[in-house]
Amino acid sequence: MKIYKIISAIPYDDFTLFIKFDDGVVKKVDIKPFIGEGVSSSLKDLTYFKDVRLTDGYIHWENGSDFCPNFLYQYTPS
Repeated sequence: MKIYKIISAIPYDDFTLFIKFDDGVVKKVDIKPFIGEGVSSSLKDLTYFKDVRLTDGYIHWENGSDFCPNFLYQYTPS
């Protein structure tokens, strides 16, 4: 199974991320459905959400919230 890497992630005001993967695929992913309670609740703050970080092909935030690149690559909203 291929492990995809994110090479760029641009946050938008509507809590979406424009993501580019190492194979050239680009996606705009809505993160709102995944923001709930606990650790992810910090992402409800737009300023905090926009402080997304990219390390070794993964996106994450200072508090430890993160998303698996393969999940984001394969995710299609219903």
